[in-house]
Amino acid sequence: MPSALLLVPDFSLILIGWLLVRYSPFDRAFWGGVERLVYFVLFPALLLQSTNTAVLDFSSTSAMLGLALLVLATGVAGGYAVKWVLRPDAASFASGLQTAFRFNSYIGLALAARLGGSEGLALMAVIVGCTVPLCNVLAVWALARHGQAALWKELARNPLILATAGGLATNLMGLHAPEVLGMTLNRLGSASTALGLMTVGAGLQMSGATGTAGPVAWWTGVKLLAMPCVAWLVGRHLPLTALQYQIVVLYASLPTASSAYILAVRMGGNGPMVAATISLMTVAAIVTTPLWLALVS
Repeated sequence: MPSALLLVPDFSLILIGWLLVRYSPFDRAFWGGVERLVYFVLFPALLLQSTNTAVLDFSSTSAMLGLALLVLATGVAGGYAVKWVLRPDAASFASGLQTAFRFNSYIGLALAARLGGSEGLALMAVIVGCTVPLCNVLAVWALARHGQAALWKELARNPLILATAGGLATNLMGLHAPEVLGMTLNRLGSASTALGLMTVGAGLQMSGATGTAGPVAWWTGVKLLAMPCVAWLVGRHLPLTALQYQIVVLYASLPTASSAYILAVRMGGNGPMVAATISLMTVAAIVTTPLWLALVS
């Protein structure tokens, strides 16, 4: 089946979330609670279990991980460049910078499983495990510099960083959850995928980018065009398996993280602009992500 068709069920969940928030009693307040549940409980459970049980054979995935880090560096550099090119105000820059390099793990893990089954999920989990801490550190750092938040305090209580670090540490030490606990984490993680995608749809809102259309368009281009282009071009010359190549291009082409809005609001940033950027990238990725995957199929 073509990659574009494989993505339809998961993007359909985003559409369902968008429809429910507009045409059902489940309003934004309801979905705000669901988003917090996913962000603080369900998604950390998925990250903890997937990184704890992933086969961390760095000898066979080192090229893929190296490319993923190069892609991340491209996003950081490209996102930061807007400071000199378009000169947004300090609050908008600090809030929006993260949208250029963070990625929506809900969509990424769901699509990776769709593309490669358990092996695809494990490969994406390894990328998530290595890049999520870096993404969160960079995002919190930018906002902490702008506001009054303490960087290390924010990092120490970030559930995604804690879950990923815990999963990787216990995996490397050879410590794995008992079967009953593992099954519980799997159930929580499974719930996070569908609910996470639906909350992405429920959170779509295009208003809020007034006065910042230029930076928003810039960050969108960096995330959906520049980053996957680097993955596609460089990946062709690396010793990657076909699935590893697909997964790293998928990672590079994902829209920005929906949790970027939560972080921006909690740390006193420009929340409405970040919400509009997330929405624009998510809608655009419905078109761009299948196109990038078609190039590597």
